[in-house]
Amino acid sequence: MAMQQEWANKDYYGDLGVSSSASAADIKKAYRRLARENHPDSHPGDKAAEEKFKRVAEAYDVVGDETKRKEYDELKAMISSGGFGRFGGAGGSGFRGGFRTTGSPDAEFDLGDLFGGAAGGQAADSGFGDIFGSFFNRGGGFGRNARPSRGADVETEITLEFAEAAKGTTIPVELTGDAPCATCHGSGSASGKTSTCGLCSGSGYIRENSGGFGMARPCTKCGGTGTIIEDPCTTCSGTGTVRRTRSITVRIPAGVVDGQKVRLAGQGEAGPNGTPSGDLFVTVHVKPDPVFTRSGDDLEVTVPVSFSELALGGTVAVPTLDNPVKVKVPAGTPNGRTLRVKGRGVPKRSGTAGDLLVTVQVKVPKDLDAAATSALRAYAQAEKDSGFDPRAGWAGAK
Repeated sequence: MAMQQEWANKDYYGDLGVSSSASAADIKKAYRRLARENHPDSHPGDKAAEEKFKRVAEAYDVVGDETKRKEYDELKAMISSGGFGRFGGAGGSGFRGGFRTTGSPDAEFDLGDLFGGAAGGQAADSGFGDIFGSFFNRGGGFGRNARPSRGADVETEITLEFAEAAKGTTIPVELTGDAPCATCHGSGSASGKTSTCGLCSGSGYIRENSGGFGMARPCTKCGGTGTIIEDPCTTCSGTGTVRRTRSITVRIPAGVVDGQKVRLAGQGEAGPNGTPSGDLFVTVHVKPDPVFTRSGDDLEVTVPVSFSELALGGTVAVPTLDNPVKVKVPAGTPNGRTLRVKGRGVPKRSGTAGDLLVTVQVKVPKDLDAAATSALRAYAQAEKDSGFDPRAGWAGAK
């Protein structure tokens, strides 16, 4: 539920610079452009660009996913229509850590009581969390009953080496949370059998009319689940889930950037009484590399060279994400020039790869022996005699 509360105050379409009716292709195109323009590797030390990059990544994680986009659109439509008042901000019609009805300025309830304050997004004692929670879960509207339609989403973080993030990798992750009970196979019943609640007819809530208002409250007989378990499993006490630590292997695709989230559907906490599991969201942190930096899908590397290698030309060995490659340096290459090696950058989902951008930088020797000093002086004189002037045409020349 915390994720939907966070969505309430976000304008993900605005962050991506697209309209709410934009196609999936337009959203993806906008994300790629903004991610490339604001990538931290292209703006080192620029906090504004870094924050923009994170907002764009977060926005695309939601509206770039068909299911979550549908939930987000429904939530924003409901808020704009006044269905739940106004989220966020100060003032008479808003809330400050809670939810306020539009009827009375003093009628304020804790948002956790309404939407479920217990761990995993399940309802607190009031039970209203399950009813409202059914709107925000995968069903996209009030479900058939008041029970949670899926398990809670789980978030975790991992840190990768630069090369691992660029090439993709698999990494084991340990998670502690609700998992299906092995004794009853998640049903909550020792025999595996359940029956429909006769009081609420399996809906999970009971409707009551009071004056001009219709209210719904969780069924007191089944606790809002819609089913009755006559023989609760002794291992999980009838919930269908147990708390345990498990290890899963997370596949990280090639080309992930620092701060990006990877979603693993169905790898979150198990749902109660056999309902589907939630999702796992893995936030990836990438360590800086002492050799490489990234510019989108291109790799950048600076290679030290000698003056003679630039003046006379030659080949230099350059590291890549795999084996080194030999790069030809043309004679007369100026210091600081960038040479491009096609297809030796960061792998793409299409099966191709970015380029390797090699910048050559002259390394000046600090100590020369007598022979090298004599040869260099002879060259300097020959260079002068040839008429070469390194400052010819320079604006600062007098």
